[in-house]
Amino acid sequence: MTTDHRDAGPAAHTGSATPSGAPGKACGADGAGRDAARRHGSAAGGAGDGAEPPRLSTRDRSWVEGFAEHLVHERNRSAETLRAYVADLEGLVRDVVAHERPGIVDGAGPDVLGALDLKDLRGWLGRLSAAGRSRSTLARKTATVRVFYAWAVREGLVEVDPSLRLSSPRRSGSLPDALSAEQAARLLDRAQEPVAPGRHPESPTEDPAPGGRTREEVRRRAVALRDAAILELLYATGLRVSELAGLDRADVDHERRTLRVTGKGGKQRTVPFGLPAATAVERWLDQGRRHLLAGPTDALFLGVRGGRLGVRQVREMVNAALAGLGDTSASGPHVLRHTAATHLLDGGADLRSVQELLGHSSLQTTQLYTHVSIERLREGYRRAHPRA
Repeated sequence: MTTDHRDAGPAAHTGSATPSGAPGKACGADGAGRDAARRHGSAAGGAGDGAEPPRLSTRDRSWVEGFAEHLVHERNRSAETLRAYVADLEGLVRDVVAHERPGIVDGAGPDVLGALDLKDLRGWLGRLSAAGRSRSTLARKTATVRVFYAWAVREGLVEVDPSLRLSSPRRSGSLPDALSAEQAARLLDRAQEPVAPGRHPESPTEDPAPGGRTREEVRRRAVALRDAAILELLYATGLRVSELAGLDRADVDHERRTLRVTGKGGKQRTVPFGLPAATAVERWLDQGRRHLLAGPTDALFLGVRGGRLGVRQVREMVNAALAGLGDTSASGPHVLRHTAATHLLDGGADLRSVQELLGHSSLQTTQLYTHVSIERLREGYRRAHPRA
C-alpha cells in the first residue's frame, strides 16, 4: 500500500465528517501525542480488531497523534486508556478498508477518518457485534469515536460530527462472579504456602545462596512472596490492577496501614488494608524484593527482570492462582475487586464507603454490587427458611 499525501476532498456521503482543510492543527508542538500514539497505540495490537498493523494515511496518522496528545495533556488520561482509544481508531480504519468502503481506495485515501459518516460507524459496530464482541466493548468503542470526533470538530479538522446520532449499546448490568468467602480464604492460604525447599531441577549447578538455597530458589521464593502480597492487597483493597502495578514503596503507610492510590484521571485516594495484607507486604519488602531488584526503582512490586511489574504479568499470575482453586471459572484481577466489594457489602459496609474505597466516580456503578449481595441473600433465604 502506498501512502497518499494529497489533501482530502469532500466526503463521499451526506452528513459525513467533512474535512475543513486544517490538518496542521492536529499535531502538537511538543510531539508528546505523536510519541504517545506510537508508543501506546501501535503496541496495543490486542486491543484492536485484528492482528494486521493499522493502515493509516499520513493525515489519519497525524490526526490520531494529535488526538493522543489531547488525551495526555488536556484530559490526563492513563496510558491504558490512551492505548485503548488509539487502538479503537486504528481498528475502525482497518475495518473500513477491509470492507472496501466506496471512496476509500486501498486504505490509502487522503483521509479515511474524515470521510466517514453515521452509516459507516454503525456498520463498523454492527460487524463487531456480529463477531461476538461484548456490549461493554461496543460501548467503549462508541465512546472512543464520540470523543475523537468531538475533538476533531473543535480543532476544525471536520465540519460535521458523524457520531452525534450514534447510539451506544447499553452495558450489561451483570458483574463477573465473586468468590465465596471460603474460596477467597483458600486462594490466599495457598499463596502463603512457602516454596518447597530443594534444588531447582533445571539449575543444579547454581552457586549457593544464603540459607543453603540456590540463587534460582531464592528468586522463586521472592516471586512467591510478591505474589502473595499482591493477592492479599487486591482482595483487601479492591484495587484495579493498573492501580496496583503503579504503586511505589512511598505509597504504603505501614503505620496507618493505608495506601495512596492514583486512580483514573490521576485522582488520588487513600485506601486502608488489614493486618494479613500488611504482613504479606512487609514479608515481600523484607525478604523478597531485594532478590529481584536490578537497579534503582521506586516500584513496590518488581518483575523477574528487576523493573516495575507490569499489568499483564499481574493478570497472568492472578489467573493462574484462580485456576488453582479448581472450583471456579472466574479469572482476572477484577474478580478480586468484585469479591472485595461484595464481601464488604455482605458484611454491612455502607455504599458510600465502598464507592470511595473502589474509586468509583458514580454511585450507580457501586450499586451493581448490591444486586450481587441481594441475590446471595435470596439464595440463602431460600435454602434456610422453611416457608421460602
